[in-house]
Amino acid sequence: MESYRIDKDSLGEVRVPSNAYYGPFTVRASNQYKVTGQKTHVNMIKALAMIKRSAALANRDLNILPAKKADAIVKACDEILSGHLLDQFVVDAINSGAGTAFNMNTNEVIANKALEISGHRIGDYSFINPNDDVNMSQSSNDTFPTAMHIAILMNMREVVDSLNSLITACEKKGQEFREVIKIGRTHLMDAIPVTLGKEFNEYAFSLKRGLSKIVDVCSDLEYVGLGGTAVGTGANAPPGYDKLVIKYLSQISGLSLKSSQNYFFSLQSKFEIVMCSSILRNIALELIKMSNDIRLMASGPVAGLSEITIPVVHAGSSIMPGKVNPSLSECLNMICFIIVGNDVSVALAAQAGQFELNVMLPGMIKDMLESTDMLKNFLPIYTRNMIEGLKANEQKLSSFVEKNPILVALLNPHIGYLKASEIYKESMTTNKSIRELILEKGLMTREELDNALSKKNILGSK
Repeated sequence: MESYRIDKDSLGEVRVPSNAYYGPFTVRASNQYKVTGQKTHVNMIKALAMIKRSAALANRDLNILPAKKADAIVKACDEILSGHLLDQFVVDAINSGAGTAFNMNTNEVIANKALEISGHRIGDYSFINPNDDVNMSQSSNDTFPTAMHIAILMNMREVVDSLNSLITACEKKGQEFREVIKIGRTHLMDAIPVTLGKEFNEYAFSLKRGLSKIVDVCSDLEYVGLGGTAVGTGANAPPGYDKLVIKYLSQISGLSLKSSQNYFFSLQSKFEIVMCSSILRNIALELIKMSNDIRLMASGPVAGLSEITIPVVHAGSSIMPGKVNPSLSECLNMICFIIVGNDVSVALAAQAGQFELNVMLPGMIKDMLESTDMLKNFLPIYTRNMIEGLKANEQKLSSFVEKNPILVALLNPHIGYLKASEIYKESMTTNKSIRELILEKGLMTREELDNALSKKNILGSK
């Protein structure tokens, strides 16, 4: 049978598993918040450990935390940052408002590990206390939002790398397909020809726009409210603490963090988080559009457009042999749909704050990290196994262009819109090409027609 120890908190005694580094607050919270079955994201755990480590050093330097306690707390935090004790963070990802339960789970794990390091018994909070020592000069209200910013920035590094790789792959396809002419489409109907390369260059351009916005919002996320404590006044934190703790936090995180320009804003408003979420949503919308274009261009191979050939990553059907599906594009679509939904959730949470605090933070950060996780995890696969392996079906593309009556639009300057319309209708009913009809009717000379329908004229000047 599992053995237990008896820990005490402000509400009384609690049975805690003997080998657990967490304590009474965590046990109480775990019994209440049975929501998703998912634990808090590892980057949030590490971000909060960085904060506790930095706070201990700042409090030590300001002579309000004994060096022996501070050193033990720092060593305990280093254990977490090295990947140990992660199984001790047992509170559900969706927990108490403002993330108090997760903050206390962290305080208790660090306190008990620090006690063990100091040669004291786990649960002996008279020497190192989760609230008085590990949480010194802090509140859940400033530590959790700060951890959110750090965790998002950590994830965003990989999102940026993944997006850059996808952009590069699209640009390479743009170059590879630069002279592959195809029928353009507007309203899903045939339009003036373009090149396949121009289409892929557009995908790269739109994603670059999104990437530039990510860079901007990440700069805003570097401003954190650590030091504002409970409501933004900095109550119970000594003078100079905010600047000192940010210095240590920047060092351990490798981020260029800065003290908030308005602590009340940092605790009340989630403007930067909402901006970041909306940028992810907008990038997701661009990815959906690109993904669906690829699905349509690859449709067939006999009864569809079949303008491009997609790489074969696995069998497409359990019943139809040889079938190849655009499964990676379908997966990317589903990811992007979830990101759009997460953005709605983040927006609703952001507007739900009252007065000096927004308490809907656990839900916000769960959604933000889920969105960024999916992008950083899947985009490299999509880039490597879909985009890089795409091939143009040049014979099919050429046949679509050559016989398509929409080419008559290029003859408007020579024969006029109304006459061109008549030629278009006749081509559709007789199945004769535009070239045939124009020459039959003597509307243009062969030389004039060749110039009007030349590759140079088809591709235009843009």
